[in-house]
Amino acid sequence: MYFIVGSFVCKKDVFELFSVGYQLLNMPHMYINGEWLNTDQQFTVTNPATGEILGSVCDGDQYHAKQAIDAAAAAFKPWSGATAYARSEVLQNAYALMIERKQALAELMTREQGKPLKAALNEVQYAADFLKWFAEEAKRVYGETIPSARADQRFMVRYQPIGVVAAITPWNYPISMITRKVAPALAAGCTIVLKSAEATPLCAIAVFEILHQAGLPAGVANLVTAFDPAPIGEEFCTNTKVKKLTFTGSTRVGKKLAQDAAPQLKRVSMELGGHAPFIVFDDADPVHAAKGASLVKFLNTGQACISPNRIFVQRGILDAFVQTFSDRVANMKVGNGLEAGVSIGPLVNEAAVRKVSRQVDDALDKGAILLNGGKPLSDGEHAAGHFYAPTLLSNVSDDMLIYREETFGPVAAIIPFDDYDQVIAMANDTHYGLAAYVYTQNLSRAMRAFEALNFGIIGINDINPTSAAAPFGGMNESGVGREGAREGLSEYLETKLGGFSI
Repeated sequence: MYFIVGSFVCKKDVFELFSVGYQLLNMPHMYINGEWLNTDQQFTVTNPATGEILGSVCDGDQYHAKQAIDAAAAAFKPWSGATAYARSEVLQNAYALMIERKQALAELMTREQGKPLKAALNEVQYAADFLKWFAEEAKRVYGETIPSARADQRFMVRYQPIGVVAAITPWNYPISMITRKVAPALAAGCTIVLKSAEATPLCAIAVFEILHQAGLPAGVANLVTAFDPAPIGEEFCTNTKVKKLTFTGSTRVGKKLAQDAAPQLKRVSMELGGHAPFIVFDDADPVHAAKGASLVKFLNTGQACISPNRIFVQRGILDAFVQTFSDRVANMKVGNGLEAGVSIGPLVNEAAVRKVSRQVDDALDKGAILLNGGKPLSDGEHAAGHFYAPTLLSNVSDDMLIYREETFGPVAAIIPFDDYDQVIAMANDTHYGLAAYVYTQNLSRAMRAFEALNFGIIGINDINPTSAAAPFGGMNESGVGREGAREGLSEYLETKLGGFSI
């Protein structure tokens, strides 16, 4: 059974989530200048686990992007002129609403994105944390004075919002990646236009409904939904009213956006691909390390930019590590994330399944050993979804695609190593530089590895080195800039110096 809410056509269970969780009396799709707007063109949203159509969403274009940018530009002066306390209050209101709707948001996310419900609940909390953190940081944008060598001169530094921000967010974390960009932008006094991922627009709509109900003034935050992101990205990069572009996604697309934004010297921040090493030294507990590695490797079905792609294990504990890891993989349940006990959900689409299959087949052809999985799941309960069996490969070498390419799927690749210098060189042998992990009980070795690894985020005996209060971002081709923490707020601020002769 389908329901029509406004012009939004959706399945009965999705309607119940919206009507009970959000009480949306009218549910158009794009949010521009404080109003929900419709378009004649639509695209469908499907559940990647079941193939069912969840609804139809507005297919916006370059005109709608420009309309949203104009609204954000008009709203910038009053919003940037509002007190930090006023901006903080809106973000605090949004935090409270998101926590109140946590269960409904998580269920919607599982239907639309596919991750298991427990993981979706964790993401909603993480998303809310950004609203709360930056609500507090909004009141801590301090200036400073600098002593001058001249007796008649005073220097004053002021930090002020950069202007209109354009943001593009991914499908793999469809709520937290929105708040990680929107919250600091609003806290700083910027206005924003967001293009949500085409695979997960319903989650974005739900977040913007929260912002609307939290009391955000018209035009301050705007949402454009579109199936084809290219025209929206073009408008973001070329429109002179946009002063900053922030993007989370693939390195390939990030490079294209940065190139297109360069003629205006538009400020950009990019959170791009990863190829994380997970290093286990032989003084670590192999069972404990294997449990940690399996948890972070299969987080979000391996569809996380901080997911370890290359697991380096020192030979002295290799067998014990592999045995524990294999046992854990064998017990993983694959299926619809709303079902009890499911820890591995679907991949985003069939192209993702093919990419994973290509990497696994290439590794096996070149001598890797298959210990678990190794194939798509397309029968029975998995027939209508995009599933790949959780897979463990050993004897992986540097001539294999999986050693060089980001997988973004449920495949763990284990590579043996002999000594410290060798593994640091292998870990750094990549164009990426987002996250890395080290397991060791030797404090000196941990510190040396932390300093030697060319990655922006490093977990030492820690598989979750992230928080709204901590800076997140990568080196090399994994991105530019940082999100979260004080650094995340500074990405949306300009530094202005005043020299006063008195």
